[in-house]
Amino acid sequence: MNHLIEQLVRPEIRALKAYQVPDATGMIKLDAMENPHPWPESLCDDWLEALREAELNRYPDPRARALQARLRETMQVPDGMDLLLGNGSDELIQMLALAVAAPGTGRDAGDDAVPRRPALLSLDPGFVMYRMIGLFAGLEYVGVNLNASDFSLDLNATLAAIERHQPLLTFIAYPNNPTGNLFDAAAIEQIIAASPGLVIVDEAYAPFTDASFLPRLGEWPNLLVMRTVSKMGLAGLRLGYLAGPADWIEQIDKVRLPYNINVLSQASATFALEHRPVLDAQTEAIRSERTQLANALTALDGGQGRLHPFPSDANFILVRTQPGHASALFNGLRQRNILIKNLHGAHPMLADCLRITVGTADENSVLIEALAALLDDD
Repeated sequence: MNHLIEQLVRPEIRALKAYQVPDATGMIKLDAMENPHPWPESLCDDWLEALREAELNRYPDPRARALQARLRETMQVPDGMDLLLGNGSDELIQMLALAVAAPGTGRDAGDDAVPRRPALLSLDPGFVMYRMIGLFAGLEYVGVNLNASDFSLDLNATLAAIERHQPLLTFIAYPNNPTGNLFDAAAIEQIIAASPGLVIVDEAYAPFTDASFLPRLGEWPNLLVMRTVSKMGLAGLRLGYLAGPADWIEQIDKVRLPYNINVLSQASATFALEHRPVLDAQTEAIRSERTQLANALTALDGGQGRLHPFPSDANFILVRTQPGHASALFNGLRQRNILIKNLHGAHPMLADCLRITVGTADENSVLIEALAALLDDD
C-alpha cells in the first residue's frame, strides 16, 4: 500500500497534513472568526418558511441569478462588473489557481531559457489557504514577509519578488488574517500596477472596516476583489463571491464545477441579505466589542509586557504573549472551556502569538476573567 501511495501521490501532497479543525463541543468558541450572534427567533421562523419553497428534487440554478442580483444590490458591486460565486472563498481561490496553472509556463524575469512552475504570490504571515491551494494546483508559492515590527507591508520586497517571480496570481488579504491590520492602500496600488498577473484583494473581513477596493474595480485591468458572507454571520452557508471585469469572470467560470452553490444555500443567503439590517446591527456590535476587548487586554497587561494586542480592523485580535507563554495560556483557556487559536509555530513572526475572535460581551468577559486568573497563577 505504501509503495503504491508513493507512486501515485505527489510528494508535496504526501508531505502535507490535512487541515484540522479542533472539536469545540461545549466550548466558548473564539477561534474561527465567526459572528457569535444567532438570528432572532422570529427571523428564523421566516427563514424556515422561505426554505419550504426550495425544490430539493431539482438541481439549483447554476448561476444563482437571484442570489447574484441580491449580492449586487446589497454589496454595491460597481456597474459593469461581473460576479462568480464559490463554496466559500476557498473554492474561489482554487478556481483562480486552476484557471492559470500550466506547468512550465512561468519564467524567471530576464531569463527566458529557464522555465519554472508559475507562481502564486502572497504576504506572510497570511491566510494559509493561498499557499495550500497553490500547492494543490501545482503552482510555486512565493511568500513575501511582512515587516516584523508591526506586520506592515514591505513594499520594496514585494515589488522585488514580483519582478523576480512574475506571479500569475497575487493575493492580498485586506484586512490581513491572522494579523488583523490593513495594509497601506497606496502600496497596494503600486503592487497592482507592477503585477504581470491578476491581483486579488481578499476582503473577507470587509464588514469590520470601512476600507475597500470594491468600488475601485475597473481602475486596473488585472484587479479582482474577493469576499465572503461568512464573517457577517453566515459562515454555515459557505458562500464566497469574486467580483471583477466580465472578461476575467468568464474565463474563471470555466473551471467552476456545475451547481456548486446548493439550493438551500442560495435560498438562505438570498433571504439573509433581504434582512441585512439584522446582520449589520450584529456587525456593529462586534466592532464595538472589538474596542472593548482590546482595551481590556491592554488593561489586563498593565504595562508589564505579558500581553500585547495588535490593532485590528477585523473581528479578531492578535495578541503576543511573553516568550514561551502562548501555549500555556492556550491550554489553560482550553481547560476552562474557552477555545482560541494558538499561532505559535505557524510562522516565525507569529512566535508567542494567540488569535482571539471577538465574541459577545459575556463571552469576552469570561475570557478576560480566565486570562487574568492564568496570568496571576504564572
